[in-house]
Amino acid sequence: MTRIVFMGSPDFAVPSLKALARAHRVVGVVTQPDRPAGRGSLLRPPSVKVVAQALGLPLYQPRSLRDPEAQDHLTAWGPEVIVVAAFGQILPPAVLDLPPHGCVNLHASLLPRWRGAAPIAAAILAGDEITGVTVMRMDAGVDTGPILARREEPIRPDDTTDTLSERLARLAADLIVETLPPYLAGALLPQPQPEEGVTHCRMLKKEDGWLDWTRPAVELDRRVRAMTPWPGAFTTWWGQRLKVLRAIPLPDWRGSESPGTVIPLGDGAAVVTGEGALRLLEVQRAGKKALPIAAFLHGRPDFLGAVLGER
Repeated sequence: MTRIVFMGSPDFAVPSLKALARAHRVVGVVTQPDRPAGRGSLLRPPSVKVVAQALGLPLYQPRSLRDPEAQDHLTAWGPEVIVVAAFGQILPPAVLDLPPHGCVNLHASLLPRWRGAAPIAAAILAGDEITGVTVMRMDAGVDTGPILARREEPIRPDDTTDTLSERLARLAADLIVETLPPYLAGALLPQPQPEEGVTHCRMLKKEDGWLDWTRPAVELDRRVRAMTPWPGAFTTWWGQRLKVLRAIPLPDWRGSESPGTVIPLGDGAAVVTGEGALRLLEVQRAGKKALPIAAFLHGRPDFLGAVLGER
């Protein structure tokens, strides 16, 4: 069986680790160090660590793969190929060149579209109808390596980054198991990425969740979905943060109110935008629990008529 080292950290990487552990010999798993999380800043392990421990696989959590000690650790495992899925660190040349069959990356987009750190959110934000996963042989660039395989996945109108990521993770697991055998046998040769259609995306920041009510409703809906689960879409009300957890765009709505104005809609509410309105389904005030909009209005009827987004 092929000796594989797997590198990954979040939930997206878990299905691929499990699939490879069933089909090959995973001689080691590399993941990010535990990080403080939550109000108590308690150390939380990456999802891949939890699964690797449950499977009884050797585990390593280096702070940096540029450290010679970390590279010696990988060398001792003797991998024939390294499989990477949302690891969270840049692989230095010494690691890229370590295994005979190189390092193979599972990327959550149809490369060369959406090279970078947040391809799933970027595809939703852009209004793409199709995305997918790509298996590529890694080089020194950022998601620039030659392609081994790609598989498409439609983006549904109600997809969030969370729901789309779950489907793409399963798709990636199936694709890597199908792709590795012919690649390792020399029957599948990497093909250079097309020069046309290259787009880039950066890592998300907290401020990316800000809702600009002068923008069209369809665009704001995409932002709400793209920022779920992190960093979350938000506006302000009476100077406090208000998260918009779920919403529906009403692009054909017409009215005279200014963008950001909350208007009644049945037993709920919508917010006037630069083009149409955004119907609110679920919101959350800072320090409070998430509520369906009808329940929220029951406790705060003064929300109707408010103007949101004033910092």
